[in-house]
Amino acid sequence: MTQHAAILPLLIPFVAALLQLAAKGYGIGVQRAIGLVAAALGVAATLWLVLLADDGMVRVYALGDWVAPFGIVLAVDRLAAIMVLLTAALAASTLLYASAGFDERGRHFHPLFQLQVFGLQGAFLTGDLFNLFVFFEVMLLASYVLLAHGGGLARTRAGLAYVALNLAGSALFLIALGMLYGTLGTLNLADVAQRLQAPGIDVAPARLACMMLIAVFALKAALLPLSFWLPHAYAAAGAPVAALFVIMTKVGIVSILRVQAIAFAPAAATTDLLDGWLLPLALATVLFAAIGALAALRLRDLAAWLVLASAGTLLVVPVFPQADVSAAALYYLVQSTFVAAALFLIAELVAVRRGEVADAFQPGPRLHTPWLGSAFLLAAASAVGLPPFAGFLGKLMLLSALRDSGDALAIWSALLLAGLLLMLALAKGGGRLFWERSPNHPHGSSQPFGWRRNLAVALLVSPALLLALFAQPVADYATRAAAQLHAPQGYVAAVLGTQAIARETRP
Repeated sequence: MTQHAAILPLLIPFVAALLQLAAKGYGIGVQRAIGLVAAALGVAATLWLVLLADDGMVRVYALGDWVAPFGIVLAVDRLAAIMVLLTAALAASTLLYASAGFDERGRHFHPLFQLQVFGLQGAFLTGDLFNLFVFFEVMLLASYVLLAHGGGLARTRAGLAYVALNLAGSALFLIALGMLYGTLGTLNLADVAQRLQAPGIDVAPARLACMMLIAVFALKAALLPLSFWLPHAYAAAGAPVAALFVIMTKVGIVSILRVQAIAFAPAAATTDLLDGWLLPLALATVLFAAIGALAALRLRDLAAWLVLASAGTLLVVPVFPQADVSAAALYYLVQSTFVAAALFLIAELVAVRRGEVADAFQPGPRLHTPWLGSAFLLAAASAVGLPPFAGFLGKLMLLSALRDSGDALAIWSALLLAGLLLMLALAKGGGRLFWERSPNHPHGSSQPFGWRRNLAVALLVSPALLLALFAQPVADYATRAAAQLHAPQGYVAAVLGTQAIARETRP
């Protein structure tokens, strides 16, 4: 059974989507049950995969038993295992929240949600760049409809910009893959790593194709100046959709980190692709997001700017191909994903309680829900990096790992200044939401949230504490994952084997 563990994170949501389409005539209750069972199975399967991957072996699953580089392969190392578990846990929590009534606001929510999860999991597991494109498209096609779920002018406008920009990114991705295949004769990542180091390759088109790939991943990760779409799209989406979308920027970041560590950095032709431009743009993204958060007028807008700030912070990491930097980034990535997702859900619950003023940062009715204020305080404190929460540990680990770099002063200054601005934004917003009372709005709604929403928020907020309490084992696993990532020869050998690849040559 262990030989099939790698495909379970893909198989479970795909089968669930098919079953939900088949069960459409039986009502939404059946679709919810199928989705929640699939979410629980997904968490269990990915947790098992994390435990299996910790033996240090890269598990390669050849679909159809066609060996690499000619067939489609999935490759599971510690990094991939961490990301699929994070995706499964996030999807389970957001689906639980959506099943409290959000899923009834449009058609086909549940199959599309499962296909979104399918695309996300495939993007983290695939060992082939063309199939990375395929999983990107599955993920994006589902996200187009999920973004518009529930209707409304704001979602339509945000959706049009989101679709247009991502279609341009997909076209660029396909052009880059065509150039890379024409130059190297392969799109398997491990084989690309070998071919880039082979003598006689045409360096100029290979560098251009690789640079175009980085540009596509930077678009997905919302690197400035390609990040203007993110705050509007995420703020316009429904709360559980926006919470799931938090992981989408991480797909671009992990893709940059993986292709840089495995293929680009070891090759003389591409080792300097990120030099001189990625670091200043990443720091500019962080500061831009912090200023945007300070100017935010609603909690959901502020949560969207926090997603962008965390993306900019993580985009610093590929510039420094060192295991300790990547290990700190993995810890920070996990906690920042949960915290930002929790804030989107909290924003909607605050809006329900405050009636017509919703989650706007203006005086309104007093909120008689202490647990909601506590959840906001915990998520906000971790998001800005206040001790003793996981956000503080993640930032401390990242700053410590970068303290000896030549750009340490710029990195520390930008990240600390952004943290201060984000803290001011959250303190100002939280004070107005939970403490300032307007005489024009004396009474808020007392509508019960229901156990599904309450539990979903608790599941997403709790990692701010749990990751701090269990920081040592989590950090140790991240360290082992980073060390494995920065030893690409093990990945290449596991995917391609030790025998020479017979290639057909044509005149």
